[in-house]
This record gives sequence, structure tokens and C-alpha cells, in this order.
Amino acid sequence: MKALLGANLIDGTGGPVLQDSAVLIDGERIKEVGPRAAVQLPAGTEEINLSGLTLLPGLIDTHDHLAHKNYSLISRWEIEDPASLHHLKTARAIEESLAAGYTCIRDAGGLDAGFKLAVDQGLINGPRLLTSVAIVSPTGGIGDRVAASGHRNTFNNDPMHPDGVANGPNDIRALVRELVRVGADVIKFATTGGASSRSGHGPKDIAFGPDEVKALVDEARSQEKYTMCHAVGGPGLRMCIEAGVGSVEHACYLAEDPDLAKMMADKNVFFTPTFEVYEFHSTISAPHIIERTKQLMQIHQESLHMAVSAGVKVSAGTDAGGFVHGDNAREIELMVERGLSNMQAIQTATGWAAECVGQEKNFGTVKPGLYADFLVVDGDPLKDINAIRNKDGIKMVMKGGIAYIDNLPVGEPQAVGD
Repeated sequence: MKALLGANLIDGTGGPVLQDSAVLIDGERIKEVGPRAAVQLPAGTEEINLSGLTLLPGLIDTHDHLAHKNYSLISRWEIEDPASLHHLKTARAIEESLAAGYTCIRDAGGLDAGFKLAVDQGLINGPRLLTSVAIVSPTGGIGDRVAASGHRNTFNNDPMHPDGVANGPNDIRALVRELVRVGADVIKFATTGGASSRSGHGPKDIAFGPDEVKALVDEARSQEKYTMCHAVGGPGLRMCIEAGVGSVEHACYLAEDPDLAKMMADKNVFFTPTFEVYEFHSTISAPHIIERTKQLMQIHQESLHMAVSAGVKVSAGTDAGGFVHGDNAREIELMVERGLSNMQAIQTATGWAAECVGQEKNFGTVKPGLYADFLVVDGDPLKDINAIRNKDGIKMVMKGGIAYIDNLPVGEPQAVGD
């Protein structure tokens, strides 16, 4: 067994900090949590001194694109690099994410199940991966990428995998089944355009119709998969919430329809605002994307406040497309800059995030029986949220009881009874 001793514990539930804590680990999972003075350590337990440091659950990014490197069209078509180099860069992004304290990432399109298998089999070090494989959208939707020339390439261009484009309830049901067949953990779909979509398919423009959305959500449930929906505003945003989607991604214009926030709370629909991607698009993108982004940034913040006031749970997702791999925690900082408390911001990447991805019984908080996934940092993130993002202050990243990053002072290991 191992024991993490002396840290100030932020357990991911939003509860008070437990000072001078003890967390006893048995194999992959947490055995006991409590004040250091109250936890009895079995003989032979390895003691790891974390005095003066902060211990948190491993972080969760609920919306990433690990296989994407930047927003140029040639990159988004995945033809910028040879396939072998592209895959190796993806593996590096996965490793960098773990090193930054992220022990789980929900990938929202573009990552095939092979990378999840590679992590599970120990071929590469990485977070626990939950994959959607592709984005389900109609012809001309965000998953059907078209150049000004009219040439197109889908979000996932592996010829052995479904490309994500489907029209009509029957074809959509068939596509959901195909995605499950190739290893999707979650079904990602889009009911609107987006800030970075082609001209003519903007953030409030509708994609699927209600019958198509209902068919998708129903089929995902029948396959025992949950759903996440790209929906920025307008009728498409209402459509996915009414259909009972698991989480809404972006929802920048939620504040234009106040009744939707209450509906989200009543249906336990999570809100993943992805502020980080809009920070990127506001300065480094095509002119029409910059303009769209600047138009939505103020109401996006208002939407966050409305959602939280209505009781909607928020999750931290970066929507990273290559610009922040390994710097995912900027999203947590942005949660604070947009008005959440430091504790709430931490919950968006721990306890609430775990609920969002359907894994609250496995990780996301520090409780007996859950996986021993932890981030240990120098400093107090309740006073300075940057303590989570500052890579120089990361002292340990543990996943399943194994320390993949260990920057603790070198000393002789101690064991009870030695």
C-alpha cells in the first residue's frame, strides 16, 4: 500500500479543504481518506510526504481534440503530415496532457479507439481516454469540411471508419451503431454551425431537424452510450436540450433563451462552455471567424452566469485543436476570469466533469473505492488558480496508484514498521 500524507486536500466535491490529510491507496484505488492523525497505516505502507502541498483529484478535460494540431484547412483535413508522423504527434499530445495533470480526457472527434487501447495496454503514457471517433452532422455541417473550392474532407478521414456525415433518422441510427462498433464511448453530434465553421453555416444556423436529433439520442441510449452536442445558439440549441442530450458544448447564446437554463438543470444536462477555444479564435483565425467570436464573447459569459444561477453543472473542456495540448488548465483559469469561484472552477475539472462524462463512480473526487488519480501542486489554487496551470509547480501526477510524474524532493522512502 501507499499513503499520501500531509497535503491540503481539495477533494473535488466542493467541500472544505482537509488540512494535513492522509490518503491510503491499495493498488489502483483509494482505500481510506481522512485526517492524518486518524488514518491507521498498515505495516509496510510506503509513506509519501506531501506536507505543504495541495492534493487534488486528477483533472478532466471534457472536450478535447487530441489528434488535431491547428486550425488550418490542410491540418484539419489531416493531410499536412504523413500519417505516421501525425499519429506520433498525437501520442505526444496525449503524453503532454497527462504530464499537465489530466488523468482523463473526453475526445470530441478525430481520435480513433487505437490510442485508447495504446494507453490501456501501456504502449504510451496518457490519461484515461473516452472517444467519440467522429462528429455526427448532416451534409454541410461542421463534420463535413468543405473548402472554398467545393472540395470536402470529413472530420475523420480514415476510410475504415465512419465519416460522421448522415441525413435522416434511419441513416443517423445506422451511423450511431457504426460508431459504437468502432469503439466510440460517447456519441458527439452537432445541431448548429460554429464560430469556426464555413461561411454560411454560423453559430445560430440549424443543422439537424428535431426528428433526426431524437433518433440519434434514442439510438445512443439504446446502445448505452451518452451524448454530447455541439450547439452554439438558436433553434439548434433548444432542440438538443429538449431531446435530452447529456452535455451541451459551447452554448454561447444560452442567455438569449433563459428558459433553457432551467430546462438544462431539470434534465441534468451539463454545460461545457469551452472558453479557451474562443480566446484563441478571437485573435488567430480567418477574418469571418474572428468576427463571429468577438460577437459572442460577452453573451457567452452571461450564459455561464445564467446557467450556474439556474443550477446547471459546468464542466471544463478546452476544445483544443492543437493550440493548447498540455496547457488545458487555461480553461480552469478562464472559468475564474468569467466569474466562477476558484472552488467552482476546480469542480468543473474534477467532480462535475466526472459526472459529465458518466464516470463519477470511478474518479473525479477523492473518495474510498475510486481510482487513485491525483494531481499534487505547490501553492494554494483556492487563492491563486494558476497553481494548477503552473507546470513548474506540478509535484506529482498519479493515475491508478502509479506516479507518472514525480517531482517531489528525493529522499529515502519510508515504510511503516521499518
